[in-house]
Amino acid sequence: MRETPRPQGTAGDSRAEHPQPCPGRALAHTTGASGSGTPHRSDGRPPHTPRGARYAGQGGRPGTSPPVPGRPAFLFATLLCVFAVITWQVASGGPLRRLDERLDRAVTGHGPSWLAETLADLGSMPVALPVLAAAIGYALWRGLRRQALIAAVTMALVPLLIVPLKDWIARPGPLEAATGYYPSGHTATAMVAYGGAALLLSPCVRRGWLMPAAAGALTVATGIGLVLHGYHWPLDVLASCCLCGALLVVSSTGMRRSSSRTPRR
Repeated sequence: MRETPRPQGTAGDSRAEHPQPCPGRALAHTTGASGSGTPHRSDGRPPHTPRGARYAGQGGRPGTSPPVPGRPAFLFATLLCVFAVITWQVASGGPLRRLDERLDRAVTGHGPSWLAETLADLGSMPVALPVLAAAIGYALWRGLRRQALIAAVTMALVPLLIVPLKDWIARPGPLEAATGYYPSGHTATAMVAYGGAALLLSPCVRRGWLMPAAAGALTVATGIGLVLHGYHWPLDVLASCCLCGALLVVSSTGMRRSSSRTPRR
């Protein structure tokens, strides 16, 4: 069968004319028409494209999501609140202090003495500070100057906070009448030195979670050695962990913000 050709329009036929643009509809397809604010849509609905589904992040850059605020601040406030409660109980001789002293008498002297002393020495300055110094040197070699400075300043704040608290509380030690045992300076040194080193080195290794885990294990080992050997009460160790944990939260936030400030072309 032969197909019948379609009829061709003549010069006088109106159906053969090209469609003329309507002036009233041309404005509907311009950017921001009818208050929609979206290109190529006249009904105000977002375009069904991956690009149209993106929302501007911080600074108006497309495809970025703003940081989640409040989590570091909540952890910082929680640690300081726990530290304040412990300090109040120790200073006033409350029930928490009496429970702490009974617990210390039950655990002091248990285990090998040499092991407890070795663990306690992990928080001494000759052991902990070289670890932090090596991490700071490596960070400087990698060009992380701001992060290295934050770690050094955080470590410098430890004696400025711990020494006045020792003089103010004036708590005697478990095995002697000398005062100045609250909070634990060895625990504070271990936590900030090993924690600062972990913050500096974790972005540089493949399994970054190993560094904070190692820092936490060293800090816990230091506290256990101090309590078992009779150098500190358990609340002395716990209070230092809370105070220095708040310091590390601030230090971690500062390092994260410094890392995000990369130069743009």
